[in-house]
Amino acid sequence: MAINTIRMPQLGESVVEGTIGKWLVREGERVEKDQPVVEILTDKADSEVPAPAAGVVTKLLAAEGQVVAVGDALCEVDPAATASAAAPRMSEPPRPAPAAAGNQATSSAGAVAAQAGGNGRGAAPSSPSVRKLAREHGVDLQQVAGSGDGGRLTHDDVIRAAAPAPAPVAAAPARTTATELPSPEPRRSSVGQPSPIASAPSGAFRVPPYIPRAGDQVVPMSRRRKIIADHMVYSKLTAPHVVTFAEIDLHLTDKMRKTNKDRLAKEGVNLTMLAFVAAAASRALREFRNMNARVLDDSYVLLGEVNLGIAVDTPEGLVVPVIRHADELTVRGIARAVDEIAKKARDGNLTPDDLAGKTFTISNPGKKGNLVGGAIISQPNVGILRTGEIKKRVVVVEHEGEDLMAIHPVMHMALSYDHRIVDGVAANGFLYRVGEILENADFSL
Repeated sequence: MAINTIRMPQLGESVVEGTIGKWLVREGERVEKDQPVVEILTDKADSEVPAPAAGVVTKLLAAEGQVVAVGDALCEVDPAATASAAAPRMSEPPRPAPAAAGNQATSSAGAVAAQAGGNGRGAAPSSPSVRKLAREHGVDLQQVAGSGDGGRLTHDDVIRAAAPAPAPVAAAPARTTATELPSPEPRRSSVGQPSPIASAPSGAFRVPPYIPRAGDQVVPMSRRRKIIADHMVYSKLTAPHVVTFAEIDLHLTDKMRKTNKDRLAKEGVNLTMLAFVAAAASRALREFRNMNARVLDDSYVLLGEVNLGIAVDTPEGLVVPVIRHADELTVRGIARAVDEIAKKARDGNLTPDDLAGKTFTISNPGKKGNLVGGAIISQPNVGILRTGEIKKRVVVVEHEGEDLMAIHPVMHMALSYDHRIVDGVAANGFLYRVGEILENADFSL
């Protein structure tokens, strides 16, 4: 029978490469069809690659920490071979070729992630999201006791194991003059490209050195936190951000929500105010196409699809799963989609495709939010809408030709937009239109 070569799959429409995070098999070990053989780390999500058929792993063709392109060979599985008696001993995977300077950080980051164990061999039972969290924090799950049902490992177990022991307070270093401070080395992102922070303006200012103090706790950045940091710095350095604000009276929309909330709850739909905001923004994006765009080198694209990214907070950090063709959905459809992607995000079950292709983003601070705040644009979008908390306020309403005071639920919104291609008139018009739809409760459930 022919030997099966397992190759790096296309894990998402925007994913072109990934990093070998952890081999789950050994050379000489037998695997069954659909058994996970390797964990692949990407800047979107982490995934396990299954065996296409049963057989014996005869050769590992990529090392842990190595970056592989879509289509590259990962390992070979021989259906006719016999498992080796030495299989329990992990043969050393092939070492990657010496990396150029631009790829050294990638290999180091991948190696750290690989040392996290996380495949559950000899360890207590754990979910994929727990194993991923362990990789990101460098925790060997074989050394952790599970506190969940039946000794199952939980997110809290990993966080406790990752907490560094209190470090002794080091003696203060000798004073260093400004002229003696070395120039900062350009940081590199987790995918091997120069971090955008290297493009920061140079000058006389230098950040003073950190001097440990009693009570300080140094917390290593997880892989996801590093990706978020690089993304945010890149966005601020690339896109000239402008923020505009609006105050929106939600009286009529709130009445519509309360009237239909219980009925839709029986159908399994959680009718939140976020669903109404998303529906209003989707319609406005159709009318103000410059807000649904992306910038190229010397041009920009007015995108044909309206795909809303909804920011979701998870134990591992912020992710932005996507609701595709949101402008074609009713409020009920958007509410159902928000519930589905939020559950997948919190369970650690998002795929790269769930996180790819957004054309505009909405950020919601949740129940413990604040009045208003300007968000950083999620690239390559040109705008992000951040909602604020909903508070009952005294507003002026017109009744039979007279101005009266009433108490209505009111929300502030902030629109951050990329001034390279979006002018103030278009941005203000877009935000006004979102508010108009919400204030008039102009929705179809």
